[in-house]
Amino acid sequence: MASTTTTIDLTPHEKYDLITSNLQEVLKPNIIKSVLAENRPLKIYWGTAPTGRPHCGYFVPMVKLAHFLRAGCEVTVLLADIHAFLDNLKAPLELVTHRAKYYELVIKSVLRAIGVPIEKLRFVLGSSYQKGAAYVMDLFRLSSIVTEHDAKKAGAEVVKQVASPLLSGLIYPLMQALDEEHLGVDAQFGGVDQRKIFTLAAENLPGIGFKERAHLMNPMVPGLAGGKMSASDPNSKIDLLDGEEVVRNKLRKSHCAPSEVEGNGVISFVEYVLFPIAELADEKGEGKFVVPRDERWGGPVTYSSVVELKKDYQEDKLSPMDLKTGVEEALNKLLAPIRRDFEQDEEFRTVAKLAYPDEVKIKKKKEKKIGTGYVPKDKKTTAEKKVADGDAKPQETVEVAVGISAKDTQDKLAQNAE
Repeated sequence: MASTTTTIDLTPHEKYDLITSNLQEVLKPNIIKSVLAENRPLKIYWGTAPTGRPHCGYFVPMVKLAHFLRAGCEVTVLLADIHAFLDNLKAPLELVTHRAKYYELVIKSVLRAIGVPIEKLRFVLGSSYQKGAAYVMDLFRLSSIVTEHDAKKAGAEVVKQVASPLLSGLIYPLMQALDEEHLGVDAQFGGVDQRKIFTLAAENLPGIGFKERAHLMNPMVPGLAGGKMSASDPNSKIDLLDGEEVVRNKLRKSHCAPSEVEGNGVISFVEYVLFPIAELADEKGEGKFVVPRDERWGGPVTYSSVVELKKDYQEDKLSPMDLKTGVEEALNKLLAPIRRDFEQDEEFRTVAKLAYPDEVKIKKKKEKKIGTGYVPKDKKTTAEKKVADGDAKPQETVEVAVGISAKDTQDKLAQNAE
């Protein structure tokens, strides 16, 4: 695949256009333009909380990272391990360090697969600085000016919503705001679902003496079953390490109603993943998408724009099955080098097992209850398993979920981090 970072001279205006291309929204674009006018690199960070297994939706932000690098930006990828732990225990302390490492390996593999040199990226682990005295004091300062209502509102579309919300869900957006200052960036990049957190940062960081940043937002790609593509919903997404047959089966089962374009997850995947990646690979920046249709139905067809594809689909000139076949071939070609990295890298495979341990199924036995306080040992579900699956109540699994002391928690976060 052609390199996406060929050295070319871009004007500040051209850099701005590249940085903001295909985004749904940009807040405070004047900040970006001002930095570019100074003829210095724009510093951007993108954060991801290592919770469920990364899926193909991650290609969307990866394309933008490629754009940022081509525009000469300094890009930081934040592996937000503490955020993962704060988000309703999506990643318990026992697993979070392994998942952070797994995410790093996956992200690097994805970037290599689309031709992005990873040497120009900076990877930072959240716990490497978020436990420091300065950061903690800034968190106290920010919490003194942000209301409970505003913190809850900010995290509504990002933090897992439950019947009895935890206080950690209110800390989450405050920390994401503070990361802008402590990572020393000019802008933060994320999905449009992050907008309320971005707004909280813009409105409150100046209140504790920090500058306001710009915010760049990608559109959210619908999942294969309709709605948001989510790591926690196996029916909505395709994992980055899924095999060819799994990809085929998931696409065949995906929601793809004839003639319907809006909310169509398969067409959205072509629009926001396959076309942009094809454009990156082409020296002229021209993308294409091939549907390998049988000669009986008109033969193969090549689309040079998503507008053409949508038009044909709406007019029933392109069937759901043919569209899915084209996506299947293109996606499996993209995933092939990622699968190869995984198969050839022993560390990659080891970390995957540690990050996402296989579920141990225990055959249930019929137990005789003795009195009212007897609980058979065999019937107990391990705390580790409950927390890992997100089924545990924190009060029931304190030791596993949050540690029994501050030192215990820090030690768990530090384990295997080296």
